[in-house]
Amino acid sequence: MSFDPFDPSIIRSEHWRQRAVLAWEKYRCCTVCPRSCNVDRISGETGTCRTGVNISLSAANLHFGEEPCISGVRGSGTVFLTSCNLSCDFCQNFPISQMDYGKEVTFVELSNLFLSLEKRGAHNINLVTPSHVVPSLLIAIIVAREAGLSIPIVYNSNGYDDVEMLRLLDGMIDIYLPDMKYSDDRHARRISKADRYVTFNRLAILEMFRQVGPLVLDENGMAKKGLLIRHLIMPNGIGGLEKTASFIRENLGKDSAISLMAQYFPTNRALKNPSINRPISMDEYESAMETLFSMELLEGYIQENEETFDEFDKTPMTSSGQEREIA
Repeated sequence: MSFDPFDPSIIRSEHWRQRAVLAWEKYRCCTVCPRSCNVDRISGETGTCRTGVNISLSAANLHFGEEPCISGVRGSGTVFLTSCNLSCDFCQNFPISQMDYGKEVTFVELSNLFLSLEKRGAHNINLVTPSHVVPSLLIAIIVAREAGLSIPIVYNSNGYDDVEMLRLLDGMIDIYLPDMKYSDDRHARRISKADRYVTFNRLAILEMFRQVGPLVLDENGMAKKGLLIRHLIMPNGIGGLEKTASFIRENLGKDSAISLMAQYFPTNRALKNPSINRPISMDEYESAMETLFSMELLEGYIQENEETFDEFDKTPMTSSGQEREIA
C-alpha cells in the first residue's frame, strides 16, 4: 500500500494531509500502539502485530450484534480488521486476530467500502480492532469523508491505544467504543501479553472522552457521538470491574455509558488456563451488575443471559429494564 504524504490528489485538505503525514511517520520506527516495537513498518519490518502498513480485512458487512445504539435497525457497517496488538488467551476471534486470516485492501478500496456500506443503509462505519493500523485507517477515513461519507465513524478497540495516535484522530472519530479489560496489570500481562495495560488504557479512555464527551443519542436512539465503554465479565474477577467502575465514576462521571458484557466463554489458550477455563457463573454476573448499580453507573447496556449463558441479548442497563435517555 503506497502513500505519498505530499500528494494532494490523495488528500485535498492540507490540514488533514499534514495530520496523515504525522501519523504515517509513526510507522517508520513504530510507536503506533503502546508496545512501541520501534520497527520500520514502511520498509516491511513487522513487530508484535505482524503487520506492515497494509490494511487486511477478514470481513465487512452490516452487523446487527452490537449495542442497540450502534446496530440499530439497519445494522452497523462493521469492518473487521485482521491481526491485533494484544494476544488474549480467551480471544473468540483468534483465527483473525492471531492467525491473521484476511485480505489486503488499498486505501481507495477501503474508502470505497465505507461509502458502499453507507449506501446500503449502515448507521455508521464500525472499525473493529483498529489500534495497530491507525495511520492507514486515518488516510482511508479522510479520503472517504472527502468523497462524501456522512455517517459516524466508530473506533471499536481493545483499549490498548496510544494517546498520541488518538490525538491525530481527533475530529475524525465520532464514537469511541473501547474495552476496559483489566484493572490489574498482572492479569493483563499473563492473559493478554500486554505490559502496563491499565495505565495506557486509562490514559486512552481519558483522551477519548476529551475528544467526544459522553454518549449522545439522536431522536431514534442511535449514537451520534461520544464514549461507550465495554467491560467483559470474566471468571474469578479477573477483569477487576470494581476498580474500573471506580475510575469511570471518579474521572468521567456517573452519567458515563457502560456496556457490561457477559458472553465470555473459554476458547483457544484459555481452555488450558485454570483461572479462566470456564464460563462465568450467575453469581459473578449478578455481582457485576450490583457493582455498577451500587456506584450509580446506570447508563448504557447489560447483556441479559439465560442461566446457561449460551445465548444473550443486549438490553438497556436500568433497574426497570426500560431504556434511559443518554444525553
